[in-house]
Amino acid sequence: MSQRVPNSVKLLVGTRALFRCEYCQMLESDSFLPFEIDHIVSQKHGGGNELENLAYACPHCNQYKGTDLTTFLSSYKDIVAIFNPREQAWADHFYMENGEIIAKSRVAEATIKLLRLNEPERLIIRRILSENRG
Repeated sequence: MSQRVPNSVKLLVGTRALFRCEYCQMLESDSFLPFEIDHIVSQKHGGGNELENLAYACPHCNQYKGTDLTTFLSSYKDIVAIFNPREQAWADHFYMENGEIIAKSRVAEATIKLLRLNEPERLIIRRILSENRG
């Protein structure tokens, strides 16, 4: 059974993330849609509403991630865990260049693939935003 995340907890998670998606780094203020709370380990897999299991996510990242914790890279035997913002630092696994999110690790490769971080529409938005910020 799904438990609703209280608004007070949503505010804590958003504040901790500086109101930025913890996966693609987009600011909530740059989005037309409100950001969501991602259960890093989904409730389906036994995850709860504890702060250490919650991440701030844009609707795209949250939708593409779903309840997944891993994905396949080169073959069906090559299962790789995706990025966990509570246990890993974004800069250790990714960097951004001209709006494109570039992998520094296999974890990042898996995350970029699963969350479709470099889909053309998402790249265009990040490029426009970075140009406007100078």
